[in-house]
Amino acid sequence: METIRLASLIVAIVTMGMVSGLFYSFAVAVMPGLKSTDDRTVIEVMQRINVAILNGWFVLGYLGAFLFTTLALALHITPGSRDVLPPLIAALVCYVVSMGVTNKVNIPLNNALEKAGPVARISDPAAVRRAFEGPWVRANIWRTLLCTASVGFLAWALCLHGQTR
Repeated sequence: METIRLASLIVAIVTMGMVSGLFYSFAVAVMPGLKSTDDRTVIEVMQRINVAILNGWFVLGYLGAFLFTTLALALHITPGSRDVLPPLIAALVCYVVSMGVTNKVNIPLNNALEKAGPVARISDPAAVRRAFEGPWVRANIWRTLLCTASVGFLAWALCLHGQTR
């Protein structure tokens, strides 16, 4: 059982790190890189990214972070592991809030961008970009911070886990 508890923590950290890194990459590279491009380029690139990202590797990280953090928490609800619970709970709460931001802000904005249609047929690409870019970037910064905090809490839990053995 001890090996399973430890493994769940490690896999939770890895998958959470994958998601945190993905959001961080958008915050520090992708969106700043697109900022200086024209409206149609931003729309086309983000439409393509929104299609490409829906793959098994993304699902592994995105859902895996939730599932393995939840599993680690459930496996540590034992008398000898209670010190690990506060950072595990904090990690899970941060990630659930991040998922909420994604579901309430980023996904609807992605869907609206897709509904705008092929970029060549958009009559006012500046308006489409304005409606998308600012809110999406702000929400992405929040989910980046939340996921990064979650990684930190999971690392803290791993340290505490090692101390209780």
